[in-house]
Amino acid sequence: MDFYSMTLPALEEHFTRQGDNKAKAKKLYKAIYRSSQAVEDISDLSDKTKRSILDSFTFDLPKQIALQDDGETAKALLEFPDSSRVETVLMRHDYGSGLCVSTQVGCSMGCAFCQSGKLKKHRNLTAGEMIAQVLFMQQYSDIKHISIMGIGEPLDNFDNLKAFIEILSSPYGLAFGGRSITLSTCGIVSQINRLTEIDCAFNLAVSLHAPTNELRSQLMPINKRYNITDLISAVKNYSENTSRRIAFEYILLDGINDSMEQAVQLADFLKDLNCYVNLIPYNATDSGQFKRSCNADLFFDTLKKQGINVIFRREFGGSIKAACGQLSAEYD
Repeated sequence: MDFYSMTLPALEEHFTRQGDNKAKAKKLYKAIYRSSQAVEDISDLSDKTKRSILDSFTFDLPKQIALQDDGETAKALLEFPDSSRVETVLMRHDYGSGLCVSTQVGCSMGCAFCQSGKLKKHRNLTAGEMIAQVLFMQQYSDIKHISIMGIGEPLDNFDNLKAFIEILSSPYGLAFGGRSITLSTCGIVSQINRLTEIDCAFNLAVSLHAPTNELRSQLMPINKRYNITDLISAVKNYSENTSRRIAFEYILLDGINDSMEQAVQLADFLKDLNCYVNLIPYNATDSGQFKRSCNADLFFDTLKKQGINVIFRREFGGSIKAACGQLSAEYD
């Protein structure tokens, strides 16, 4: 079994089934996640227990296939034992680094502006494979924030996502607080309604990118199933249940979704929500279908005048194709 896929309750159950004291689960969790110890070096576990642990679990990290680093951003291409590959991105800040974690091998959402959306989904990542991305990149920087917005749609992999966040936020595990975790979704409403099942009030970011159903359906096929009205209702419910402010992500595409009229439309249906808009400059992909907006400042100012909290996302990783929308896990 992969140790990194084990939540603490599952690990406690394992020790109980072995006829052992479940308190050893917390000792093992703390040693692995809080102290980065090898099993053999854990002093308060007996040799018999350590042999049993090593017989029961694997502690392997993925293989590094490639690493690109421009000093500010590092992108790693990682390979798992079945030869599946994903990209994960480290973004360095003065106060500590953020890590963008992938949740699937490929993506089935097909968003028109996203390089990951051009890839066919091969499979979901396990909770352990998500945790392994964090552990792998910790060797390069002190990670302070986790963004679940790499390759894949997190809510299309709900059960593994739930276990990942449980391990990530456990005080005996990696101990990330809810305010240090951000989950981004394209808007699978049925799964947004399940988010309160996760015992961690994290930040929710919603990829919106259009102010009307007609345009959003052209850019994001998921809108044909879950329209903007249903999406807004679901995220409002999450915000009210967790007291978390919602981030709406909006990639500005020249001549497509960046007019003053569209800014007013966007403001109109967000005005009663506890939210802000995160404006994202378009980052070029292989398709060449879209261009970066020439009206970004005007769109920003229009939202501000309409009373909407709005920011421009700081750009990271464009020089190594690690910026928003550019992840693909393709390597020649």
